[in-house]
Amino acid sequence: MTAEDGDGGTAPEARVTIWERLERPARGPRPALTHDQIARAGVEIADEQGLDAVSMRRLAERLGVATMALYRYVASKDDVLELMIDAVAAEIEIPRDTGWRELARGFAGELRAVGLRHHWLTAALSRTPHVLTPNLVERVEDMLRSLDGLGLDVDTMMAVFGTVNAFVRGATADEVLQREAMRKRGWASEEEARIAHLPYVRWLIGTGRYPTLTRYVIEGSNEDDSQWQFEFGLECVLDGIAARLGI
Repeated sequence: MTAEDGDGGTAPEARVTIWERLERPARGPRPALTHDQIARAGVEIADEQGLDAVSMRRLAERLGVATMALYRYVASKDDVLELMIDAVAAEIEIPRDTGWRELARGFAGELRAVGLRHHWLTAALSRTPHVLTPNLVERVEDMLRSLDGLGLDVDTMMAVFGTVNAFVRGATADEVLQREAMRKRGWASEEEARIAHLPYVRWLIGTGRYPTLTRYVIEGSNEDDSQWQFEFGLECVLDGIAARLGI
């Protein structure tokens, strides 16, 4: 059944999440698999071959079961994706009992590291933008708790988390795209990438139309230090939050 909405239409039927189903008492014979095994198998496939390679058939092959047997544990591939996201979110270790800024810095660094270890994570989160898995929610709770008691309302506290999260996801997605582009072109190092771009750099300088960018090419370090760029950008974000809110 569906509930009537305020416009006279019908609202979509509420979905029972996999996390609710996992908390229900198990019935029947002892299961041959665990949800953690399914999640890890999905993560392995995605790490090796990319997110699009994760299918119920490949999962079943990896786990040594019939494809239909998986539906005893998950209702769809969306469930598998949530299990995978939750599994890698468990890798995010952040400091406890510390100030909001130190916790935000730790969260940001860990989220970036997880995203670089599992290149598929950015795409997975973009496909399920409202996914709320236990391990993800726990990280949000940690961040909000660090802000609680600083005189902020709950909307502002959530906006602080959202701002930090958006910066990290955007910066990490850019790094992942660059690494994937290098891999596809067979460039084994940043030096090989710079050599491949030399014709474009020579053209840029030769036009005389981009004097400031040309100055960067000549005077800059000529090294794409992504770690430094990430930390610099993060500190700017945190400085801005602190100045705006007086915390």
